[in-house]
Amino acid sequence: MTQRSLDRLIRPRTIAVFGGREARRVIEQCDLMGFSGEIWPVHPTQESVLGRRCYRSVTELPDAPDAAFVGVNRTLTIDIVRDLAAKGAGGAVCYASGFSEAVAELADGGDLQQALVEAAGAMPIVGPNCYGMINGLDGALLWPDQHGIVRTERGVAILTQSSNIAINLSMQRRGLPISYLMTAGNQAQTSLSDLAQAVLEDPRVTAVGLHIEGFGDIRALEALATRAQELKKPVIALKIGKSEQAQRATVSHTASLAGSDAVAGAVLDRLGIGRVATLPELIETLKLLHVAGPLDSNAISSMSCSGGEASLMADAAVGRNVEFRALKPEQLPALRASLGQMVTLSNPLDYHTFVWGDLARQTEAFSAMFAGGYAINLLVLDFPREDRCNGADWMITVSAVAAAARQTGARAGILATLPENMPEAIAGQLIEAGIVPLCGISEALAAAEIAAGITNAWKKPQPLPLLSARTEAGDVETLSEAEAKAELAASGLAVPLGMTARTASEAADRAEQLGFPVALKALGVEHKSEVGAVKLNLWDRNAVKDAAEDMAMVAHGFLVERMVDRPIAELIIGAVRDPVVGLTLTIGAGGILVELLEDSVVLPLPATKAEVLERISRLKVRKLIEGYRGSSASSLEIVADAVLSAAEYVVKNAAKLEELDINPLMVLPESRGAVAADALIRRRR
Repeated sequence: MTQRSLDRLIRPRTIAVFGGREARRVIEQCDLMGFSGEIWPVHPTQESVLGRRCYRSVTELPDAPDAAFVGVNRTLTIDIVRDLAAKGAGGAVCYASGFSEAVAELADGGDLQQALVEAAGAMPIVGPNCYGMINGLDGALLWPDQHGIVRTERGVAILTQSSNIAINLSMQRRGLPISYLMTAGNQAQTSLSDLAQAVLEDPRVTAVGLHIEGFGDIRALEALATRAQELKKPVIALKIGKSEQAQRATVSHTASLAGSDAVAGAVLDRLGIGRVATLPELIETLKLLHVAGPLDSNAISSMSCSGGEASLMADAAVGRNVEFRALKPEQLPALRASLGQMVTLSNPLDYHTFVWGDLARQTEAFSAMFAGGYAINLLVLDFPREDRCNGADWMITVSAVAAAARQTGARAGILATLPENMPEAIAGQLIEAGIVPLCGISEALAAAEIAAGITNAWKKPQPLPLLSARTEAGDVETLSEAEAKAELAASGLAVPLGMTARTASEAADRAEQLGFPVALKALGVEHKSEVGAVKLNLWDRNAVKDAAEDMAMVAHGFLVERMVDRPIAELIIGAVRDPVVGLTLTIGAGGILVELLEDSVVLPLPATKAEVLERISRLKVRKLIEGYRGSSASSLEIVADAVLSAAEYVVKNAAKLEELDINPLMVLPESRGAVAADALIRRRR
């Protein structure tokens, strides 16, 4: 059944509330926010609530409400939702808990959640186990508690699966204008991405922030990202789940690299959704996007009247994809004229205090810096305490920044190193002037990095839909190395010339046919090097036979291969199945040091060659591939072709494949390509 639009639910003109204390609080909050529509309380015994007539049931309501807050017990919730759907209501927030989130304590929780979805039919429901939503644009609330949001004419939308985090975010004092604050609860029917796409359509919404515990419906997330790019409204996400406990145990090395968090990061990157690491980063990045939008590049400037602050800015950029690009020659004369001879002209720039309190000279200096073509120009300025100090000179600096921004048309931000040193009232004034009020150096640079990354993502072609996570039924089998390599070779991946043997004597015969030196491997053994089931550089028949006899106790036959020449680099290419995203590819530094080096990237599938090249260019081992300090070199193109061959195999076998592990992929000097020296495949029968 197709779900109806969420428009009436999130922008209601009529609201019905069901229940006692929580329903009363919803009315109180609507009154406090100045909601101008009608509110219809429904209660079996009360005559009125807060001066409004009380109705006995859904059938008594004067009309089908646009939105309903259902604050009753879990079983009665289902009956009310069924009646609202029959009356043609626009949607409902289901507050009660005791559904699928409580199956460990309540055996019928899952069944009740299914019954709730069936009762709603095509009518949108949010929750259950959900606090609801606040529309700060129209003053409409389905929210049974206090909050810190004030009415605004335009702003960002924040959506979360956690009601308490929503409350905390509403209480921020950093000047962020919030248009919508929504919680999704159990997402029984309406996902976080569904809600986000609905608010994205409101022209008053400038950007969207998500707090995600689990992706849920990956197709809805893809649709959200596509629509965000079409509307040029950025989306950012705080995705939790970095702990090792979240990683799924498998028999391959790939699993140690491609944990659920790495997969989540790769998916968000592919979709052009910026990823923040903390709640303060979420707020600061949303502020920057609200005022300035996505940034044209990662080049930023910084000015402060302290060398210590300039050093803090420079240090905080280490490890981030932001650049304090050097000043242009044409900037220097104007900066020197306004700041004098004692100031070292650089970026970040310590402009000293020679122009402090001088509006004209500050404006000249800031305009000269802003004329450098930076994506955003930051001025470090911590405001004094309002209860003890006079901040008049600081406001002169604000005026100078505003004037310089007007003269040059450049984006500007004022950055307080400590959040408490950016008063909320001043933050609001800065936003009205088109200046980004930022709190915290690391948060500000994270925001700049993410805002530039979104622009880069939007420049790329729209990504292909992700592979389906569904898999066929059947027992999982592990192919022998010989079988695995034969299948990969059929997909275009180079493998060593090899032959199988049943006995030690037959292995020696095969070695003579192939030509020495050879490698000998026991078939049917995982992690061969750990149990002595692989021997390399065997140069004669007797050495092969002796080695085969030594490993005969663990072997189910043997694989004899021509030795691969010494590589310039060893890589791992692997795939594991994420329960939500499906199969993804991992590429990284391989060999016996795969987990130790932790140099890897995750590639969602399917992938283009351009995407593969972009990903593998991030690897540290790239330096070896391209020739480190005069050593032999290959090329990223050769590696990308090998990765694409593996990706093609994964995509073609996605319904059955559980795991792929190519380790190592031997990258040889350029004329000789790349060869899969070992391979593991696990798949459904």
